[in-house]
Amino acid sequence: MRNLVINKPLLSLTAKNLSLLFAIFLFLTIAAAEGAERPEFDPQSRFHPAYAEHGMVVSESEYATRAGLDVLREGGNAIDAAVTVGFTMAVTYPRAGNLGGGGFMLIYLPGTKEAAAIDYREKAPLAARNEMYLDEKGGADVEKSRQGIIASGVPGTVAGLALALDKYGTITLERALRPAIGLAENGFPVDEELIRSLTRVKERMKASPESMKIFFKEGGSSYAPGERLIQKDLAWTLRRIAESGPDAFYEGTVAERISGFMSENGGLITKKDLASYEALVREPVRGTYRGYDIYSMPPPSSGGVLLIEMLNMLERFPLASYGHNSARAIHVMAECMKLAYADRAEYLGDPDFVDVPVARLISKEYARGLSARIDPESPAPSDKIHPGGKPPREGGNTTHFSVIDKWGNAVSNTYTLNFNYGSGITVPGTGILLNNEMDDFSITPGTPNAYGLTGGEHNALAPGKRMLSSMTPTIVLRDGKPFLITGSVGGSLIITTVLQVLTNVIDFGMNVAEATYAVRVHHQRLPDELRTESGLSADTIKLLSEMGYSIVTGDTMGSAQSIVKIGGYIYGATDPRRPGGLAEGY
Repeated sequence: MRNLVINKPLLSLTAKNLSLLFAIFLFLTIAAAEGAERPEFDPQSRFHPAYAEHGMVVSESEYATRAGLDVLREGGNAIDAAVTVGFTMAVTYPRAGNLGGGGFMLIYLPGTKEAAAIDYREKAPLAARNEMYLDEKGGADVEKSRQGIIASGVPGTVAGLALALDKYGTITLERALRPAIGLAENGFPVDEELIRSLTRVKERMKASPESMKIFFKEGGSSYAPGERLIQKDLAWTLRRIAESGPDAFYEGTVAERISGFMSENGGLITKKDLASYEALVREPVRGTYRGYDIYSMPPPSSGGVLLIEMLNMLERFPLASYGHNSARAIHVMAECMKLAYADRAEYLGDPDFVDVPVARLISKEYARGLSARIDPESPAPSDKIHPGGKPPREGGNTTHFSVIDKWGNAVSNTYTLNFNYGSGITVPGTGILLNNEMDDFSITPGTPNAYGLTGGEHNALAPGKRMLSSMTPTIVLRDGKPFLITGSVGGSLIITTVLQVLTNVIDFGMNVAEATYAVRVHHQRLPDELRTESGLSADTIKLLSEMGYSIVTGDTMGSAQSIVKIGGYIYGATDPRRPGGLAEGY
């Protein structure tokens, strides 16, 4: 089973080579593509996805994609490849790939029909107290929860990836870590995108001499394209994990360096915090949409609940007949978004601490009542739904990857440091960038976090509690087999990005590349504005404005990494909104 023969050359898609996308053809609609033969291509189209027959990896790092694909070619399964990708991205995609953060992994095994959601979200340190993040007047001091050493939650990535491999994988942890160790030890050529992302956080990183030493040259100058980024201390950490497993990180030599640094600098994370951290296997949330089965992440992520809640509402409207990104389709979608985000603020939190009414929120009956409130002609005022907040910010700090193997096993994984490069602080001697996830708690009810999201008591800070997230790794099944594997980055924009990739494929018959490239919209109820990417029709914007929407056209939204499987063929696409990704299979 482990010695595979590659039958034909791979067509790969990298977001760096966008010019190629305009020269090749798009395959026919998904409905026409079912059956035994590979779909033909539409000569009128500009976009076309990567194509493979056996397995595929799609990530925001070409090094990580290829490392995961090597595992698949050797006979490893999707979980083996995903864990390899996750550790590799900690080296090659340091803005979001990480050892010092956390996230969520969704797994589906068609052979046993088992679905599992691995929760490796960060936790509040046991010493954390709400008053640590307040100013002298008792209001939230957002700088304390976003900057500095007390902004970090207890990391979960190492525990989560190790748990996935131990429970569902077939290769050793040492094999999964091998590419990451080599790339950290020997370095890799930096590209312009990495340089740009580091330039944007340079001022923040100056608070950490260790970060400056790693990510900038002596004197503080930036690397030039093609120069090698070498991370010897990170290689040391990865070797300790390869030799001793996750215990090295949570109880051994790595833990000693993390807790020692925290103790010396007024941080909160202790040896006890690290030793007591556990990744958990939870039941995914499950829904249906137009005959497809939807699996996504349960709380403490809000992503899966809101995704299914919105799909349940949208199912009551004939989106396909409205037309993609028509004013009518966008109106219905925006109103569903507003209603769902209102519920996010009210009901979502860590289920180990609060009672989250998941079953009610994702029920068809509940959606029926919500959708009945949607006026087909005009938007509901957001201030009639919930109190206000600040404008959302794009989250350039999370990353997603999707994997499928020759047996149909599928993995959808999203993990994060919160901000770009997290807190910007690196633990000396480890190469580990620390997260700044404490900002994702509701420090005071109604105070928005960095993405404009407000929350209530359900997401209030408590020692040992996991902060609420928007990460939405999702797997869609058709006839019991993985059909669409997707997820995105983007803070509060993650959920609506995943929603639109899914509806683009199912409702509007797009292939995975077209669904990924399409113009996106977003409404999170407050502020009361409909955000759009550039490229939306001027006529559509005019119609929406006349309906009563306040339109804000701004930056790109999210970055989806997606796979679609049709019959015996696999198609993948990496989002061009972030250059440097790669969709590749064999």
